[in-house]
Amino acid sequence: MPQNTLPRPICAHCDGFPTVAITTGNTTPDGERHTITADCPACRGTGHTTPARAYTHVGA
Repeated sequence: MPQNTLPRPICAHCDGFPTVAITTGNTTPDGERHTITADCPACRGTGHTTPARAYTHVGA
C-alpha cells in the first residue's frame, strides 16, 4: 500500500535552485571555462526547507 508524503516547502532563499555553477573567467588549454559550484547556505544544497516546529505555550 503506498504511503502519502507531504511535499516539503521550497527554499525561499534559492527558489529551489540550490546549486549554481560560477565561471572564474579562466579557460583550460582545451578552451573550456573553469567553473566552481556554490550551494545555498540556507538549505545546504537541498532546495527544500524543513517546516518550522509549532511552538507550545507552557504554563497557566
